[in-house]
Amino acid sequence: MQTNVQELIDAGVHFGCHASRWNPKMAPYIQGRRGTIHIIDLRETVRGLLRARHVLYHLAADGGQILWAGTKRQVRGVVREAGERTGMPVVTERWIGGTLTNYGVIRSRLRRLEELEKMEEDGGIHQFSKKAVSSLRREKRKIVRNLGGIREMNGIPGALVVVDPSREYNAIREARRMGLAIIGILDTDCDPSNVDIVIPGNDDALKSVRLLVESLVTAVEEGAANARESMAAMGAAERASESNTPMGDEPRPTRGNRAPRPGRQGSGGQSSGGQSSGSQGAQPAAAPVDAEGEGDSAASV
Repeated sequence: MQTNVQELIDAGVHFGCHASRWNPKMAPYIQGRRGTIHIIDLRETVRGLLRARHVLYHLAADGGQILWAGTKRQVRGVVREAGERTGMPVVTERWIGGTLTNYGVIRSRLRRLEELEKMEEDGGIHQFSKKAVSSLRREKRKIVRNLGGIREMNGIPGALVVVDPSREYNAIREARRMGLAIIGILDTDCDPSNVDIVIPGNDDALKSVRLLVESLVTAVEEGAANARESMAAMGAAERASESNTPMGDEPRPTRGNRAPRPGRQGSGGQSSGGQSSGSQGAQPAAAPVDAEGEGDSAASV
């Protein structure tokens, strides 16, 4: 989905924060000022969207994961929908410290959630007292609320898409430590130096955030569809190659025609027999010659 400038204006993406709350590092992304409100340069917004779409498309095409983070009350629904559409992990409640840097502990809590769910399914939870059952269910609700969005995250993702990085400071810090690509939708009161790809825009209005997030979601969906098509094509090629190969064991190598030995042919056998008989007959004939020679030598002596 290509977003044009008119759609951004209709959604109110160009409205920044109050001038008294602005961050001077956002000066390159501000076009001007209307009263007490800064106006965001939408050319920078479109440029940031194109860069972010390119990165997310290739990351999804390579099979990587993307973590969506947005804990503002007005944007939680948009971020949750983005995670559901793309099948990616999301964080819509409080960012739990160590979500990326201490992932082993996070996985242990998710395994605990699986244990509690299994206890409820097979009825094993009813063997406890009412107070213990209430405590276990309260523990389950807490884990689902804080970690339910990253339940399917099987490792460290490749990128982090965050709405209002100034609010998600812990997420930004952990992502930078783990080497993730950080894509931020940020207003004029944020620090753009902590974000790899800056998408300046109004991060308070629901319509503005929805338009920007949907543009990124479309890029992820296109990349994932491309990855599925590539996998299907590879599977079809493998099946075709398997069908072309002969079934059963490998063909045994044929034994080449060896050159016949001279002694095993009919005529050769006769000639060899003649030679052998001749040689055998020559040996007795040689004996008298040797004897005569010996007699001559003895006579001479």
